[in-house]
Amino acid sequence: MTTSIHITALDGIVNVNSLFTLAVFIGLAWNPSDPSNSLVTDPNCTPTARMAENLVAFHVYSFASFLFSSLVALGLKQAMRLNIAASFPHFSTRIDPVVYYVNKTALRFGMVISGLGSVSGCVFLMLALINVVQIKLGSFGCGASGHTYAAVVPLLILVPSALFIYVSLMLYAFTR
Repeated sequence: MTTSIHITALDGIVNVNSLFTLAVFIGLAWNPSDPSNSLVTDPNCTPTARMAENLVAFHVYSFASFLFSSLVALGLKQAMRLNIAASFPHFSTRIDPVVYYVNKTALRFGMVISGLGSVSGCVFLMLALINVVQIKLGSFGCGASGHTYAAVVPLLILVPSALFIYVSLMLYAFTR
């Protein structure tokens, strides 16, 4: 395979994952059990300890998924750079050549694994955000306010739609 488009794609995965990883890390620093950090006034809608536990767990799963995806992408980039250095020793390592010769199967496998890590990170981040909404605005089980549903419904529509488009385009790219 002889293209640098894959390097650009891997850079994009690493950059987006870095932003999400930072967001998740900041989210982990937030204390969900702080009673003054909620807008719930009805005692029946008070968030449970299980919601706070799920929030932290989903943040950790998301963090791990984004980190995994980024490390796989960075490993693929490094393998390409090592391959070009070994194949063309007369090129300076400071020059980023336009063409890389890599194993197409290994590259595809690595990019799919990295993409799946990003997708699972997005799913876990969405689940964590649903728990944040329940903690801030009230749980679903008590007939929560319309604000709770107004916050969660777009999240449940837009994130899976974006993930479907991402996966579809990723699979399309591999068939070409």
